[in-house]
Amino acid sequence: MVSSSHEAMHGIFTHNAAAVGHAFRVLALPFPEPVAVEQISVDLTATAPVERRADTILRVATVADEFLLVVEAQSNKDVTRIAAWSYYVTFLHNKYGLPVVLIVVCHDKETATWASKPMALTYRSWTSLTLQPLVLGPHNVPAITDPVEVLADLPLAALSAITHAREPEIDEILDSIIMAFRRRGCDDETEFYAELIEQGISHTDAAKLWRDKMDTDLSFFRSESAQRLRAQGREQGFEQGLEQGLGQGVASSVLTVLTGRGIELSADQRKLLADTTDVDQLNAWLLRAVTATRAEELFG
Repeated sequence: MVSSSHEAMHGIFTHNAAAVGHAFRVLALPFPEPVAVEQISVDLTATAPVERRADTILRVATVADEFLLVVEAQSNKDVTRIAAWSYYVTFLHNKYGLPVVLIVVCHDKETATWASKPMALTYRSWTSLTLQPLVLGPHNVPAITDPVEVLADLPLAALSAITHAREPEIDEILDSIIMAFRRRGCDDETEFYAELIEQGISHTDAAKLWRDKMDTDLSFFRSESAQRLRAQGREQGFEQGLEQGLGQGVASSVLTVLTGRGIELSADQRKLLADTTDVDQLNAWLLRAVTATRAEELFG
């Protein structure tokens, strides 16, 4: 069964076409900059009764030409993938008459090292076909640890978290993403990448770290009332639903933190918290709630 982690590793390329250009730059490839990216069917089944599906297939147009990009997620060394990937490349080349490039996304160095080597289909000493994937992994995707860089490039930041999920720097990467999300606030893009990152690292120890950070620092992303009101706002075409949802979510988080630390609010203080709609003010109170020793320090 395909896991959510597996889906996230290649799904980043289907949400934002800029991710294709990022991959080219990370790999230092002399490819023209993509100007248009179109997702095409991943069903590669021919007349044979064996179902074959790639993870993601994109038709990429550059200023100079067109080609197909096959993006595969790989979590471990698996020699059976050599035949499958070779099939994808040759089938697509025959069907569309376009060059085909294969990118393999890995989240550990061992798998990335294996995938980076030329893959050959052989009989004894004779090689019939050699496949050379391009590989994205912790060995070449930068560790994004600056919130400013995260805000400037959300796709690359998400790819950094996913490919470094088992590396020592993952804690610092996730901290920078949390700080960036807090500065930007909750919108469709941050919601998407928050979910993508959670899925992409779900199989690793970093998953609990990410969930803990989301629950304490960005709990307004997960507030049921916030999500409901954001959805209502989108359906009605108003921004008020988004702002109200964010406010209620952060206010709820402030109460949760204070309750957990044994700090009680008076009725007037609770009303002040409930009536406040300024998200920046609510976030400031949320930060104070982590260290405050009494309620007066929160609103002072």
